[in-house]
Amino acid sequence: MTTIRIILADDHTLVRAGFRALFQSIEGIEVVAEASDGREALRLIGVHQPDIILMDIAMAGLNGLEAAARVVQEFPHVRVVMLSMHANEEYVLQALRAGAMGYLLKDASVTELELAIKAVVRNETYLSPAVSKHVVEYVQRIGGEPNSRERLTARQREILQLIAEGRTTQEIAGTLNISVKTVESHRAQLMERLDIHDVAGLVRYAIRMGVVTPND
Repeated sequence: MTTIRIILADDHTLVRAGFRALFQSIEGIEVVAEASDGREALRLIGVHQPDIILMDIAMAGLNGLEAAARVVQEFPHVRVVMLSMHANEEYVLQALRAGAMGYLLKDASVTELELAIKAVVRNETYLSPAVSKHVVEYVQRIGGEPNSRERLTARQREILQLIAEGRTTQEIAGTLNISVKTVESHRAQLMERLDIHDVAGLVRYAIRMGVVTPND
């Protein structure tokens, strides 16, 4: 049997250690690397070329939803499984729209973890039982219309997250290697597109859409 190679991405060391320990009890699975944020995850995927990346939604700097979309675009052979503490239907739907093939709650058992990984390797979608029924009902209720977050560009969503994390314009410019004027231009476009006209409003919107969580 071919070994399934996995990268763990979560900004909590203990969470990564916990999942690594769980995987050690499952035959045929190897954790080849660990990342603490979305950007590091993308770099490590390029280095290790894993089969699967198991990735937290709520990571600082570049959250799991944005990182997942980039993985799907840049490394189409790598399957994405999202990790979250939240059974929120909107989070799950956004993860699937970003290209994730699985959505696991962080309290998953070893059995569920193995089921999820093996399903995703077979190109099947896996959702934790605790959320799957609600997600189906939610999708049926709202239909397939894109939400306002999906009408933003990838760069605008990236800047939205950094604004919501409390970064200054200068810090955002330095992180993304762009000019202060470009950051200000993206922020103005964000506010116009979302019809939100202050930073506090952007922060509330980012929390509501799962870009950041209140305890970030």
